[in-house]
Amino acid sequence: MTKFTLNLILVFSLVGSLAGSLQASPQSPATAAASGQSSATAATPSTAPSARQSQLQNKITSYTLPPDLYQKAHNRGRIGFASRIIGFFYALFVLWFILRSKLSAKYRDWAEKASRNRFLQALILTSLLVLTIGVLQLPIDLFQESVLKLYKISVQSWPSWTADWAKGQLLTIIMGSLLAWILYAVIRKSPRRWWLYFWIISLPLMLFVLFISPYVIDPLFNKYEPLSTKAAQLVPELQRVTRRAGQEVSPERMFWMKASDKTVATNASVNGFGASKRIIIWDTTLAEETTDEVLTDFGHEMGHYALGHVWKGFLFFAAMLFVLFYAGYRSIGWLLARSGAGWGIRSLDDWASLPALLFLLTLFGFAADAVGNAFSRYQEHQADIYSLEVTHGIVPDAGQAFARSFQIYGETVLVDPDPNLVNVLLFFDHPTVTDRIHLGVTYDPWSKGESPQFVK
Repeated sequence: MTKFTLNLILVFSLVGSLAGSLQASPQSPATAAASGQSSATAATPSTAPSARQSQLQNKITSYTLPPDLYQKAHNRGRIGFASRIIGFFYALFVLWFILRSKLSAKYRDWAEKASRNRFLQALILTSLLVLTIGVLQLPIDLFQESVLKLYKISVQSWPSWTADWAKGQLLTIIMGSLLAWILYAVIRKSPRRWWLYFWIISLPLMLFVLFISPYVIDPLFNKYEPLSTKAAQLVPELQRVTRRAGQEVSPERMFWMKASDKTVATNASVNGFGASKRIIIWDTTLAEETTDEVLTDFGHEMGHYALGHVWKGFLFFAAMLFVLFYAGYRSIGWLLARSGAGWGIRSLDDWASLPALLFLLTLFGFAADAVGNAFSRYQEHQADIYSLEVTHGIVPDAGQAFARSFQIYGETVLVDPDPNLVNVLLFFDHPTVTDRIHLGVTYDPWSKGESPQFVK
């Protein structure tokens, strides 16, 4: 499960990223590969039949890489860590620049001159802010995508990448405008309790975004088709796992997703909730993984639902958002009193104060990220254990299938076997590949006469 992200700076992005964090596997092909992590037990690369057979015969005991791949993975890990740190401070700089140059005040003036309607003003101001931030953030985005292309992880064409970027900007404008309009209506109505009321409003919005994402948002970025038309033989195997998990899923809710036009990574996920819940298998997974490996991938995803991670995650991140909004409320008055006049901001209920609020939420969100990631790693570890237990007896050697997926995944997307501890604590929302493979090859309560934790 994912976290608050520094790349999504608008208030909608805080709500939207929280909603995304409640999904079992919210990562797109690009973000999954960029993080060097898999939200499930991810995948194996294309290999010749003889090489693949050799992999199946070799027993995995730990995550290791040959020297050449180790150096590449280590370098990629260092670049990724540095780009995240730089990206955070650059995001703060972008917001400071917008305030210091009085761009937000100019955008407010243009919005107020264009219309007296509050919603139209919010739409104009938010559109200008989103586009300004998006353009100023482009160097970071382009660098990160270039690194993925350099290491042959991303295979997405630049026109396709640009289209995805533009669609992301448009979504942020639409949702950001709505939330900015709601936020400032609440601020004007209750200057002392706006943070509380806006937090309350954000909760159903998070659930709404989570619910509609499989229908409205996901198809904008990837192609989906019924799994029964692409891999009909896999459907009954997946249903064996869902039945054992007590989470019956009909074939109509199983989908194939085209990822091979964007990444070499593979993955599986369970998206949405309630009536929108569906199983997603990437086409790269179907092409490169054995059925046993797909089932352990899928067992992990079912674990999130069987263990109640969706609702536990919702409550946890709702509490974090409560603290984050309160911290913003307690500090925005000081910030505007100190610098608001110089930035051309009249008061808190002035549209021009939005970048100042976002600056504070981004700053506090860095600490929230670290806390949220620790919670996410805990839940992901539980889901890994669940996968090993729910596929025990269904997959002949679930531990090896689980470990083999991660070993090959690490080789494919160059995951550092020894990541920087600070990098892990601050930015990893999943356990390290080293730790997950260790779990796969050592977790065996059955041979010890012990009771499994989750699947009895």
